[in-house]
Amino acid sequence: MRSRFFTGLGKAGFHRLHYTEWGDPAAPAVVCVHGLTQNARTFDALAAALAPTRRVICLDVAGRGRSDRLADPMGYDYPQYLADVNTLFARLDVGTLDFVGTSMGGIIGMLLAALPGHPIGRLVVNDVGPFIPKAALARIRDYIGHDFRYADLAGLEAHMRKAYAPFGPLTDAQWRKLAEDAALTNADGSISQGYDPAIAIPIKAQPLADVDLWPFWDRVSCPVLLLRGAESDLLHAGTAAEMQKRGPPTTLVEFAGIGHAPVLFDAGQIEPVRAFLAA
Repeated sequence: MRSRFFTGLGKAGFHRLHYTEWGDPAAPAVVCVHGLTQNARTFDALAAALAPTRRVICLDVAGRGRSDRLADPMGYDYPQYLADVNTLFARLDVGTLDFVGTSMGGIIGMLLAALPGHPIGRLVVNDVGPFIPKAALARIRDYIGHDFRYADLAGLEAHMRKAYAPFGPLTDAQWRKLAEDAALTNADGSISQGYDPAIAIPIKAQPLADVDLWPFWDRVSCPVLLLRGAESDLLHAGTAAEMQKRGPPTTLVEFAGIGHAPVLFDAGQIEPVRAFLAA
């Protein structure tokens, strides 16, 4: 794994963005983008599995992980995220690439793949769709944006086990890795989760309502692998079924006992992604 940085541009100025890179730089590229409060290291297991045959690039979205926090929190929006990912695409200097997106990252991938001339050959959308019920958004709004501080890593891990319980039955080692990769040590020695609490400001500034992105889904122009936690409150079974009937050619894989969202740590979750990208 190699750490890399590049510079993005927003309304408030430039900001530095971090990504991890795995595999042979000459191999076909796969870009992975995480969920709302996650970071690039969430994809370590997937990246390690793909690296023997692929160049895997995992982005820390602005305000997360080792990427800069934005000076203006209202910049935490999809136009900025799309612009930053496009800058990453340009930096990679490849004609085509594949894209894996979890939740927020899946929306980013869907929006990009709906645009004319996009470079995405195959798209993996992890537990999100073009209809997002407001009840799921309310749950997410409740746990983001708080500057919780903990005395040690164990405190952060306990918080993450509760907030991300829908991830399913992870092992103790997997929960610990999530906490280690998310941990930010503050000046006073306390531990926080490594994202800017201000990412919640633009989300909470909007009225709570269902999100309808069907017009974008209908314009996606590449094959899609849709992953779904069978108990997901964000991607309902009916939405997943409708996604197979309209829009791009879509293959659905569901994981029993998982909510929002599969974390792609285990071979059973990784293998469908590997096989789809290798097709």
